[in-house]
Amino acid sequence: MSALAVILKQLGYEVKGSDLDKHFFTESELIKNNIKMTPYNEENIYEGLIIIKGASITDDNVELIKAKELNLEIIGYEEMLGKLTREYNTICIAGCHGKTTTTAMMSQVLNNIIGINYLIGDGTGYAKKDNKFFALESCEYKRHFLNYLPYYAVILNIDLDHVDYFKDIDDVILAYQQFASRATKMVIACGDDANVHKMKLNKKIAYFGLNDNNNIRAININYSKDGTSFDVIADNNLYGHFDLPIYASHQLLDALAVISVCFYENLDSNEVEKYFKDFTGARRRFTETIVGNNIIIDDYAHHPNEVKSTINAIKQKYPDKEIIAIFQPHTFTRTKEFASDLAKVFNEVDATYIMDIHPAREKQKDYPDITKDIIINKLNNGYPINIDEADKLNVYNNAVFIFMSPNDISKLEDDLIKLKSNF
Repeated sequence: MSALAVILKQLGYEVKGSDLDKHFFTESELIKNNIKMTPYNEENIYEGLIIIKGASITDDNVELIKAKELNLEIIGYEEMLGKLTREYNTICIAGCHGKTTTTAMMSQVLNNIIGINYLIGDGTGYAKKDNKFFALESCEYKRHFLNYLPYYAVILNIDLDHVDYFKDIDDVILAYQQFASRATKMVIACGDDANVHKMKLNKKIAYFGLNDNNNIRAININYSKDGTSFDVIADNNLYGHFDLPIYASHQLLDALAVISVCFYENLDSNEVEKYFKDFTGARRRFTETIVGNNIIIDDYAHHPNEVKSTINAIKQKYPDKEIIAIFQPHTFTRTKEFASDLAKVFNEVDATYIMDIHPAREKQKDYPDITKDIIINKLNNGYPINIDEADKLNVYNNAVFIFMSPNDISKLEDDLIKLKSNF
C-alpha cells in the first residue's frame, strides 16, 4: 500500500493514508514523498475522497464504515493496481518465491536503460507519467494477480503455499495458468520448474533456466564468494556474459527472468550487465549488517524453499562461518503444512532458534495443537527464543545470524547488534 501511495502521488494525485499507530519500515518512502499518515479515525474521511482499501482492512474499520455512510467510491488495492496495469506495458512478476527480489532487479536495470515505473513488495514505488513500462510484483494469494493485465507475465516458480486459501497444488497451478493466459505479449517462465510445465497455455511462451532445453539459459556458471558469473544463451545464440553480485541458483534464476525480458525487448547485454552490477538487493531480502566478524542478515523467508535458498546463498558467500538461524513461523496453517520440510532445511545449519508463530490473519484458538514446538521437536539443534532474548545468541561468534520472518522481529536483531558491538 505504501508503494502504491507513492506511485499515485508521483503521478499527480493528492494522497494521504491511515494505518495502525506504530512504526513500519515502509514509512520512510511516505515521508520522503510528503504523504501524511495518521492513525485510523472516522474524522479522516469526508466528501470528495476516493478510498483505496488494503487487503488487511476488515468491515469493522471505522474509516471504512464512515466511507460507506458517505457513499464514497471504494476501490480495492488489487483493483486499483489493475487500473494502472492497463495504462502501461506492464511486466507482472509472479511466483511463490523471489517476486520482490526479481521486481527490484527488473526495476534497477530497466529504469536505467529505458525508464520504468515500478511497485516492489518491500514498500518501494516509483512513477513518471511518460514511462511506457511498469514492473509490478504480482501476488497469487486469493488470485489477486487476476486483476492485472500483463504485457509480460513472468513466472518464477509454482509451489504450494497459502494453504489457507488454495485447495492443493493443482489449484495453485490453475491460478497461474489463468494469470499467464492474460498476457498480451508473451509469457516468460522458469523452465526448470516442473509445475510450470503443467500449465496448459495457448500463448507465446519462452522458458528460462539452467537446463539445456530452455530458450534462455545460463552456461559456464561460476559461483564464488564475490558473486556469480555466467554466459547467457538466448534462442541458440550468445546474448552476453554477466558477472553479477548474486548468490546461489535461486538468485541466478531471478536474474535470468530479468535478462529474458531485456533480451525480448532487444536491449544491449552490456547495458544490462552494467546496471545489474549496481543491484544491492530489496529491503528485508538478505539485508546484511556486519558487526566485527559477525554477519547479521534480515530476510523475509517463511516458506521451506525460500529458507533453503537463503541458507544456500549464505553458504556460498560465507563458507567458513557458522550459520545460526532465527525463524518466526508465519501462520498456523503454513506451520502445520510445512513443519517437517522446515526442520529438514534447518537441520543443515549449526543451530536454529524458533519464535512463537506469527498468526497474521489466523487465530491460535482455531489451531490449539499448532505451536513452534512442532518444528523444534524435529530439529537436531533447535531451541525456543523470544523477542527479548538476544543474549541466547550472543554465545556464538564469527557466525552468520540469519533472521527470517515476514513479520517485524527487528528488536531481536537490534539487541544482538548492540551486544556484538560491545563485545
